Amino acid sequence: MNRGMLLRFENLVQLHGACRQLRALSSRKVCGAQWKPVQSSAHPVGSLLLYPQLWQEDRLISAALLQRRHLATKEETKKKTKKIPPTRGEVEIRQKMTVEELAQAMGKDIDHIYEALLYTDINLDSVEPGSILHEDHIKMIVQKSGMKYKSAKLKDEKERKNTDAVKPPADPAVLTPRPPVVTILGHVDHGKTTLLDSLRKTQVASMEAGGITQHIGAFLVHMPSGEKITFLDTPGHAAFSAMRARGTNVTDIVILVVAAEDGVMQQTVESIQHAKNAGVPLILAINKCDKPEADPETVKKELVAHDVVCEEFGGDVQAVNISALKGENLMVLAEATVALAEMLELKADATGLVEGTIIEARKDRGKGPLTTAIIQRGTLRKGCVLVAGKTWAKVRFMFDENGKAVDAASPGIPVEIMGWKEAPSAGDEILEVESEQRAQEVVAWRTYIEQQEKMKKDMEVIEAKQKEHRLEYEKKLQKLAHLTWRQRKAVLYKANKHLMFSRPKERTEMDENVLSLIVKGDVDGSVEAILNILDSYDCEDECKLDIVYFGMGDISENDLSLAEAFNGVIFGFSVKANESIKKLADKKGIKIKLHNIIYKLVEDLKDELSSRLPPAVVETTIGEASVLDIFSVTVGKTKIPVAGCRVHKGLLDRKMKFKLIRNRDVIWKGCLSSLKHHKDDVQVIKTGMDCGLSLDKNLEFSIGDEIICYEEKEVQRTTSWDPGF
Repeated sequence: MNRGMLLRFENLVQLHGACRQLRALSSRKVCGAQWKPVQSSAHPVGSLLLYPQLWQEDRLISAALLQRRHLATKEETKKKTKKIPPTRGEVEIRQKMTVEELAQAMGKDIDHIYEALLYTDINLDSVEPGSILHEDHIKMIVQKSGMKYKSAKLKDEKERKNTDAVKPPADPAVLTPRPPVVTILGHVDHGKTTLLDSLRKTQVASMEAGGITQHIGAFLVHMPSGEKITFLDTPGHAAFSAMRARGTNVTDIVILVVAAEDGVMQQTVESIQHAKNAGVPLILAINKCDKPEADPETVKKELVAHDVVCEEFGGDVQAVNISALKGENLMVLAEATVALAEMLELKADATGLVEGTIIEARKDRGKGPLTTAIIQRGTLRKGCVLVAGKTWAKVRFMFDENGKAVDAASPGIPVEIMGWKEAPSAGDEILEVESEQRAQEVVAWRTYIEQQEKMKKDMEVIEAKQKEHRLEYEKKLQKLAHLTWRQRKAVLYKANKHLMFSRPKERTEMDENVLSLIVKGDVDGSVEAILNILDSYDCEDECKLDIVYFGMGDISENDLSLAEAFNGVIFGFSVKANESIKKLADKKGIKIKLHNIIYKLVEDLKDELSSRLPPAVVETTIGEASVLDIFSVTVGKTKIPVAGCRVHKGLLDRKMKFKLIRNRDVIWKGCLSSLKHHKDDVQVIKTGMDCGLSLDKNLEFSIGDEIICYEEKEVQRTTSWDPGF
């Protein structure tokens, strides 16, 4: 009896524990996997066997627990599972969806979208997972997949506040006189830098590569009378047109240098046009008047045709005859410049926030990014926070044209600035802001605006491409207009089906006939000039030109890595490559081409392009003969036509190739099957000799036909690209 009571008590304890777990599951919705049955430590199995009623009760409890656990597990699994759109249902679509976004919205893979696009006018070769689809194509893909679409609600995007830096208006009461900024323009080798040397008493021209200026130089010249003049010396070579235009945009006066013995040249006319576009007055300096062949009057007359009329002809342009090399009449030219500056009443605010223009930018290994700038407003000092383009600077040091440190730079003074985070572009406007945080806001805003403009341009290109493909698609449909709708779709699908399977996942193959370039220059203006030259390349059908990277500074390992990855060539202008870089380049088989003269770089580039072209086959005529008679020879059961010929020029060599000309048309090219003189097989027939010959093709001859013996040679082609100089 006591044993029976004990077993019943144990079963009641087990039932009580099970009920507690049931209540916990109901209240907390705990996952069934966490449920653990409560067992007694004293013979539970034996008790169930001895008392079947208790066993039945436990069985019912276990079934209830299992059912509860199953429901809880099912609910929790459903809660944790990601919501996948049904294969048949509504798909939320919006404008400018990409292929990948549409696939996710539909719950399909990307290949499904590609397959649906086979029914459209889209060229699959140009479609990537990130490609934006037209709204009509999005709707068509959804419908073809057996789904319905609905437009997603547009999110109200707040208009971003303009945080760009602005120039405050100048107060006329605080304006003070400033030095004039004078730009020296003219044709290459007409003596612009020599003129500036004579004014500065320096030897700049003797240090220039090839004797020509290839950068903008900004110099402050102190006149004997006490006046200061800021001179900009610009390149005269055709490649540096952008530099000359930039020089005139920040200048007050242009001194046009024309050689007395050469007269008006190409860059002379271009310089006049730059001055007109900028609205800047001209002073004519006729140089090299010390030479016997000098003719200043002819130069003045030639300039009249370009609307540059000197004072002696009733115009307003001052003309000064000088000799920059011997220093003749230079003070007269300087006085004319000072007088014109006084007439212009040049003034600026030296107290406000700094404004200026970047003339040139470069990278220095020890100093970092450096810029040469002309200050146009305010006084620049150490610690000023500047913004230019999409970069900013906190001025650490300033240097004059001689590399000497200066503490301040007032309006009209050229100065080199150190402290930029990144090198800005030449021609960018400099604006001073209150703090570094404000500078970062300005840069962020300008970067945002640039991205928006880029997106807008990309969309225009995409829409134009889609329109082009749509027109092609409509033309295809017109050809299939006689078919039913299903037949048309079947034909289009079969025609485009191969694109689906031949489409590469990754484009690893590279076109052999491509010249990949890495361009490095010493300053931003040099890189700009080279890129402008490359923009004129118009021979893509011969060899494609791909600019992988461009920048400032010496050749680095990063440049070698890019050249190795793209099988490219490194072109450097006025930069260096140290010995370790050269050894690494030789080991990897990478070409590094360094130049200090712009036209030599262009010539080397043309040679490199020509080396990528396939050789041209040139025919060299060795001999000519005329067909005088026709007969045939039977070999076995075949009749072979034979031409009786006489050589009237050169010789016929059986080893060479031949062609048959009839009425000035080439009707056959190939080799001879036989060449005989009388009855003997011969190798060569010379001028004046008769012969009989047969061709490797069974072709009938006509009296009067011409037989030409020629030799084919492979000759290296040269690119037809003409950069203009």
